[in-house]
Amino acid sequence: MRADAAALHEQITASVALLRRHLDWDAAVRRLDELNARAEDPALWNDPAEAQRVMRERTRLAGQIEGVRTLEREVEDTLALIELAEAEEDEAALDAAVADLRRLAEEAKRREIESLLSGEADANDCYVEINAGAGGTEAQDWAEMLLRMYMRWAEAHGYKVTITERSDGEQAGIKSATILVSGPNAYGWLKTESGVHRLVRISPFDAAARRQTSFASVYVYPVVDDRIAIEINPADLKVDTFRASGAGGQHVNKTESGVRFTHIPTGIVVASTQDRSQHRNRAIAMEMLKARLYELELKKREAAAEAAEAGKTDIGWGHQIRSYVLQPYQLVKDLRTGVEKGNPQAVLDGDLDEFMAAALAQRVGAVRSEASAAAR
Repeated sequence: MRADAAALHEQITASVALLRRHLDWDAAVRRLDELNARAEDPALWNDPAEAQRVMRERTRLAGQIEGVRTLEREVEDTLALIELAEAEEDEAALDAAVADLRRLAEEAKRREIESLLSGEADANDCYVEINAGAGGTEAQDWAEMLLRMYMRWAEAHGYKVTITERSDGEQAGIKSATILVSGPNAYGWLKTESGVHRLVRISPFDAAARRQTSFASVYVYPVVDDRIAIEINPADLKVDTFRASGAGGQHVNKTESGVRFTHIPTGIVVASTQDRSQHRNRAIAMEMLKARLYELELKKREAAAEAAEAGKTDIGWGHQIRSYVLQPYQLVKDLRTGVEKGNPQAVLDGDLDEFMAAALAQRVGAVRSEASAAAR
């Protein structure tokens, strides 16, 4: 076998070995059989909450198992094509098959990183909150660019995106926005995006075409599901209602449907303008507040358990995680992992996987197991 194909095969074998180890393969297959049997039992649906929990676990586990099996089948088929192409000395077919093997190696690497998403809330949906920094229109335009970037990333990966709050800027962009990203491991993938993002470009709002630096913050926190109980004392809440802004017809200008909660003990502020109904916005804002408080507790636990982790970074305006430079050169660089990409437009269109995988691997201290190392 050609040297590059052999190297790719070894890399995939190592990744698959690690995937099987993380899943505890035999136990995972038995558990899926149990969940399938429970899902077929009509009595399960007498308890909707339990049925939802079972179906959620079943979907997650089935996706992981089938993903590994599909990867193994495609690798086997591609290796057969490589052997056939080599026997027939068909260089074009061989190059195409090696390209397929390279794609499978990338897929195996992504799944390997995804298998490390074992945190308490990694499988949950999540909220992504974006706030413009100081700088007026420049920063607000940058915040909207980030909003578009995350929405494109989510949609490209099959996640559902719902805008729960949006506050438009006076001239352009947004002052703030919050989106709900729904799908498997949404929080696990997006959690490393929390921090300050810096943009350097020629200002489209400056008649003198001067270079400007803008900042915006991103904050990611998990949705609290039915298994997690968060108690909130009504006396700890300050409740404000306001008229929603932006598109929406006469209703938004006449009715105070927007709701803002301030949690006095922590200073956490959440708002919802998603619905025309103030009652519904109250419910959405309460869900967001519970999610923020839960995420705060997760951060406390993580800080206590991993105080010595060198790669850990607090969330705040003084902690930049990534720079996007459009002028005088083209480069996006993650300041935590050192990952660089020379095509900023692709990144701003949602090409974030490499940054997320590197940050996740660094955050969990990912190392190959002895089994995967032996496979190499």
